[in-house]
Amino acid sequence: MTQKPDVKPERPWFSAGPTAKRPGYSLAGLPHDLLGRGIRAPEVVERFAHGLRLTRAVLEVPDSHVMLYTPGSDTGAVEAALWGMLGQRPVQVVAYENFGLTWLADVKDHLGLEPEALTAPWGALPDLTKADWSKDVVFPWNGTTSGVRMPDAHWIADDREGLAICDATSAALAMPLPFDKLDVVTFSFQKALGGEAGIGVMVLSPRAVERLDSYRPERAVPKVLRLTDGKGRFDRALADGVAINTFSILTIEDWIDALGWARDVGGLAELIRRTDANYAALAEWVERTDWIDFLPERPEIRSTTSVCLKFVDPRVTGLEEKAQKAFVTRFKALLEGEAAVFDMEPHRNAPPGLRLWCGCTVETADVVAATPWLEWAFEAALQSSPQ
Repeated sequence: MTQKPDVKPERPWFSAGPTAKRPGYSLAGLPHDLLGRGIRAPEVVERFAHGLRLTRAVLEVPDSHVMLYTPGSDTGAVEAALWGMLGQRPVQVVAYENFGLTWLADVKDHLGLEPEALTAPWGALPDLTKADWSKDVVFPWNGTTSGVRMPDAHWIADDREGLAICDATSAALAMPLPFDKLDVVTFSFQKALGGEAGIGVMVLSPRAVERLDSYRPERAVPKVLRLTDGKGRFDRALADGVAINTFSILTIEDWIDALGWARDVGGLAELIRRTDANYAALAEWVERTDWIDFLPERPEIRSTTSVCLKFVDPRVTGLEEKAQKAFVTRFKALLEGEAAVFDMEPHRNAPPGLRLWCGCTVETADVVAATPWLEWAFEAALQSSPQ
């Protein structure tokens, strides 16, 4: 039996969303002078606009692209694009994990379109050479639930006729994003920098803005997903910090705080370096541990943020799926009972295994400190397995 470790992670938060707050975070340190003000007050709108400008600077978004907030975190941002832009052209959806499958269901079952689906098993990517850029193509850049990411953007055509609509919620501010190849990029506060949930961000290329200006879908678009004004054109006020509906001012202040930290530690390059260092620390442990492996077999497609692992020990893999899930439940309870590692379980629709967030707000020392606890919990969970 592996001995219980003596040292715990100082910040034992490894959830894939909401993710760990930034190092040194304090709720008491957030400005509160605008709390209780109206959402349309000039000072509030300017504060929201400041958040967009700071996001642009840290994420290194080109001046040619516009940015705006949406309700509903990344889900709201993606669905605002789907409801407001799709239908002019045929659609492809790259669906290789839970959220890609969600966007596929949105397009097919709720928008009533007939998309072509490019699918793959959990832990794999579809054949991206089959992407048809005469169509609008919807895809996640990083699969939060499968631990699979795009290895590059070579498969996205420079001369595409359709729009490249990219769900980048677990990639933004952790991986390079080729904005010249992407027409819609979406993400949320709660993934990117350990912000609070409820608000999404959209980055729109000139081609995406032109689609909003020139195309009016026949379907009704709910107010919370509507990106156009009363004349049916892109609502430029949204790019100036005006909110689609009533947003939480405290959530925006929390986001601005996270962006300030990101800027001060060195900007995007440092955020990516921190993420890569966290992933490398976990990968080193995986390589020397015989009961665990990466869910994606190909190293070049492994996520560096939402790291998904699978059991390879026959004492676990030999169990029926229900028993494997019960094993994960015991594993989680043991770790959280010791306040050593929180929220390391996979997505509810993913295969049984582990998932640890390694984004930039996590400290590498905490990843290293977590691994002996994973070893202890594995052995303890086996010992407590029902006979």
